[in-house]
Amino acid sequence: MPGVHPLDAGKSGTGSRKDSMPGFAPLPRRGTVRALAARARGGVAAALTLAAMPATALAQSSDGSPLGGRISVGAMEVIQLALFAGITGAAMISAILLIRERTRTAAENVRLRERIAEIGNTLQRSEALLNLKDQRILVWFGDEKKPELVGSLAGADAPEDRATFLAFGRWLAPRSASRLERAIAALREGGQSFDLVAETSKGVFLEVQGRIATGHVAVRFFSLSDARREHAELRVEHQQLRNEHDTLRHLLDALPMPAWLRGDDGRLSWVNAAYARAVEAPSATVAMSENREFLGTAAREQIARDHLSAPVFQQSLSTVIGGDRRIFAVTDVVGRESSAGLAHDTSDMETIREEHERTVRSHADTLDQLNTAVAIFDTDQKLRFFNQAFQKLWELDIGFLTSAPDNTLLLDRLRSDGKLAEQPEWRRWKENLLGAYRAVEPQEHLWHLPDGQTLRVVANPQPKGGVTWVFENLTEKINLESRYNTVVRVQGVTLDNLAEGVAVFGPDGRVRLSNPAFSTLWGLPEGLVKAGTHISVIKAACQTLAKASPWGEFAASVTGFDEERSDGHGQVELSDGNILRYAVIHLPNGQVMTTFIDVTDSVNVERMLKDKNEALERADQLKNDFVRHVSYELRSPLTTISGFAQLLAQDAAGPLNERQRDYVDHIASSSFELETIVDDILDLATVDAGIMELDIGEVMIEQAVKSAADLVAERLREHDIRLEIELAQAPASFHADENRIRQILFNLLSNAANFAPEGSAIRLSCFRDPGGVAFAVHDDGPGIAPDVLDGIFRRFEPHANGGRRRGAGLGLSIVKSFVELHDGSIEIDTGEGRGTTVICRFPMAPEGFRAAAE
Repeated sequence: MPGVHPLDAGKSGTGSRKDSMPGFAPLPRRGTVRALAARARGGVAAALTLAAMPATALAQSSDGSPLGGRISVGAMEVIQLALFAGITGAAMISAILLIRERTRTAAENVRLRERIAEIGNTLQRSEALLNLKDQRILVWFGDEKKPELVGSLAGADAPEDRATFLAFGRWLAPRSASRLERAIAALREGGQSFDLVAETSKGVFLEVQGRIATGHVAVRFFSLSDARREHAELRVEHQQLRNEHDTLRHLLDALPMPAWLRGDDGRLSWVNAAYARAVEAPSATVAMSENREFLGTAAREQIARDHLSAPVFQQSLSTVIGGDRRIFAVTDVVGRESSAGLAHDTSDMETIREEHERTVRSHADTLDQLNTAVAIFDTDQKLRFFNQAFQKLWELDIGFLTSAPDNTLLLDRLRSDGKLAEQPEWRRWKENLLGAYRAVEPQEHLWHLPDGQTLRVVANPQPKGGVTWVFENLTEKINLESRYNTVVRVQGVTLDNLAEGVAVFGPDGRVRLSNPAFSTLWGLPEGLVKAGTHISVIKAACQTLAKASPWGEFAASVTGFDEERSDGHGQVELSDGNILRYAVIHLPNGQVMTTFIDVTDSVNVERMLKDKNEALERADQLKNDFVRHVSYELRSPLTTISGFAQLLAQDAAGPLNERQRDYVDHIASSSFELETIVDDILDLATVDAGIMELDIGEVMIEQAVKSAADLVAERLREHDIRLEIELAQAPASFHADENRIRQILFNLLSNAANFAPEGSAIRLSCFRDPGGVAFAVHDDGPGIAPDVLDGIFRRFEPHANGGRRRGAGLGLSIVKSFVELHDGSIEIDTGEGRGTTVICRFPMAPEGFRAAAE
């Protein structure tokens, strides 16, 4: 048959499964057919060669001579003839085999063509089935990057072109395209099958399935029926809602504002991290499980009441966060079966708003106190602010000004009232004036009013629109300028008649101004000190007139180049016994003024007063010695009186009637008060002598405060006075003398109880101070008058000042002495209507104790 080698006919190949198809004999190999053909061609050539050889041999004899008439056949010819016959036979056999092989190959080709036709029909039927189902399949074979595309999606508006179809972002919704690309990547790389619903850009839904099989990956797109499309739409909507729900939860969880959800039973079903931090819970889960509430009971009840009338609650509520009360703007929305809330911390905003309002009020109050008239107009030229000086300047009604008139109406009103000078062209003048609302830089005008006043009017544009008008009355300034020359002349006459000597030197050291008293006090010749005289001339003249002349310092101060020009004061004694007090004053224009006044009489009086003061100090020392001596002498009889009073009170000498018992109680209480006074005097005497030593140790503040409070409890109950103790900000302890601290607090509480009104409260507080710890005792009494406050710590100076009884005047003196022994300080804050607060500040440990500890 044509195209088949005859030598290979009748042979069967040994191909593998890749070389054959089921139901067909294997085709002969191409190399076998070529070998058989070459072998056949070689056999034919050899036969032709041998066929030519016998003719030559027949023409020659065995010895090489031609044969005459007789043919002689030798061995060589026989061999050649046999070989030729063999080759010819082989060629014939090969031809026969080749013909048979070609016949078999032709039969196989016929069967293969039939098989191919059958496969083609099957492929056409498969494609027809795919098209009937309105689906499209992408298939990747092996590691091929480009897939095969099969099927059609005509009803889904999908592109037919392969490249456009694979560009999912062009015809699918962005979210569906990104999800599909991620799913296909996971399918091809990790073998993860998927089923998802994709939405086209035109809103058509498709179901997409991805599967992997041996050697290939397939992704199938097919349209949905109405029911499945509705289900797919619900799935997409559910997925979107779920994504939005998760996104909103993540957003709420990231917000710094507490947010919460509640179920129909009112319990928390979800809270964010800010809520957990606000209720001091370690996590949101713990806050929900323990149902920790962010708002108080009253606030939650108010929200519940408001929800009965409106589904949305919006109001500012207060709650305690981290020990501080904060203001939150709470929004709570109730639904059919649940509610949700969000709280925004507005404490800082409220503080800023209040600070802004206070600043605005402060600025308004400040402007209201100015003598300069100020008016502020907004962008609509409406009057928004005016001070009292503005109202007094124009004498306008408050009602008219508070009605927010515009600038044009105000100018017309002033013109009609005759308070503005008539202008030649009123309209143009007014338009030029109101051009300040369109200007950028301030504008300045001079107004001459009909009543003789002259105003400097400054229009200052505001950054946010509007103009601030400032009306400065220059009438007095002009009058001052007109009177300035008169004042200068009067100044000269005044200096000439002063008893105080004055000399003014310029920066060059020459006299600018002087009066006759200067020459008289120093005894200088007439005409020596005049304008232009150098200070060196005056220095030479005055050098011998004083015991210790200060003119060298004067000259250095006048002609020196010191950057710090400091004034000086002093006095000098002249050779004639007179004493002059001088002052060197640097003037702003670089000049120096020296003044001299005769203080001889006052110095003599001062010396006399010093002598008298020394005598008084010695008398005070004698008094203190006497007090200490008497105090020690009083202790023995006082102890005896107290002892016998206690014996009588215990009926040791027999029963007492009611009057006698009252007398004994008065004796005991008087003895106790007298003993307290004697102890106070002895303590002060010990302090004055410098021999008092503090027993420094750790003082527990709460225990010391309680002990002092117990000592005055009976007196407080007697007058129905409450004692409020505040120790929340106090440290646990500090180092001091516990007995002296208790004595300080007792004296402060006793003093407060003496002045506090009946039924009022005394507040004892302790708190940390920048330097250590502070105790404060406050009462609501009448306060301390300023003249009494100056001597409040002086001894033996009691001041009733509205108190119940007059003491010895030692309580605050002892307190001050003991506080200062602890290296502390004491201060008093008092005033009418504010009561009195005594604050004692102590270091955490006295200086000597800290040094010993180190």
